[in-house]
Amino acid sequence: MTHAETPSGPGVATPRRPARVRLAWLLAVLAVLLVTMVASVAFGSRIVGWSDITAALGGANETLDQAAVIKRIPRTLLAVAVGAALALSGTVMQGVTRNPLADPGILGVNMGASLAVAVGIVTFGLTTATDYIWAAIAGAAIAAIFVYTVGSLGRGGATPLKIALAGAATSAALASLITATVLPRGDIAANYRSWQVGGVGGATWESLEHILPFLLAGTVVCLLCARPLNSLALGDDLAAGLGERVAVARGVAALGAVVLCGAATAIAGPIAFVGLVVPHLCRLLVGLDHRWLLPFSALAGAILLTAGDVAGRIVARPDEIEVGIITALIGAPFFISVVRRQKVREL
Repeated sequence: MTHAETPSGPGVATPRRPARVRLAWLLAVLAVLLVTMVASVAFGSRIVGWSDITAALGGANETLDQAAVIKRIPRTLLAVAVGAALALSGTVMQGVTRNPLADPGILGVNMGASLAVAVGIVTFGLTTATDYIWAAIAGAAIAAIFVYTVGSLGRGGATPLKIALAGAATSAALASLITATVLPRGDIAANYRSWQVGGVGGATWESLEHILPFLLAGTVVCLLCARPLNSLALGDDLAAGLGERVAVARGVAALGAVVLCGAATAIAGPIAFVGLVVPHLCRLLVGLDHRWLLPFSALAGAILLTAGDVAGRIVARPDEIEVGIITALIGAPFFISVVRRQKVREL
């Protein structure tokens, strides 16, 4: 591992962030999230004033601006939920694999979920959001296991670059399979292509109701794995010596990450790079302790996706750019910078 990624824990000398510093950052992140959510409600094809926002929150629906606010509220909440889920999933994946390049998009997990949804719709006639979510979770799990297995083959085991390359190759293959599955079905091809870009524009209260139980379950599992992830960061042998059941800890944490990724993908499409960018930035703020890193990553992921959605609505007004494209524009250069670091092979 590089010095920047050296885990904190017993017997490891790493600088620790004082609790007051972490609390200060927590308040700052919460404030930024609140501002971003207000901006998401206020900005779009038309700009809504504060008086109309407060009136709409109070139940008024008498003007076009107030109607716009009511329509944007579920979109904002979905962006917050999906951004938090993807960032939390990416943080856990990086902790489980000890791989700084881990991300649901890069590892092909998103594409596995997408293919499962496509096959479910075309072959099994799935129609409900709950069916999509279960199919996406199953597809995400299969893709994650496959990529990790392929990346572990050969000398050196599962190195970061091998897993990233296996994920990229798997994503490309799955994307081709998705096209082959959906293209003959003209009745669903157009809607599926729009979904595959990744976005939250179609958010409804119903979609939030469907996704919320899965996101809550995945979040609870991931947060409960914070201490085991700290142990895993020390290496399997040392973690086992500290009394950690390594295989169980890794499997449970991975399950939580897959549930979050699969559910988010089923509702919003395969949005990439959120789970890559956010954990790296949060480590700079709060350090390496997953008890702090996981909740901070969730909040920062919510900010990133919500802000990206707002930016996509502003730059192309009165049209909009889907947030999946915005995150790709942000995340691709970041991914390249991480890969180009001279010591990444040592992680």
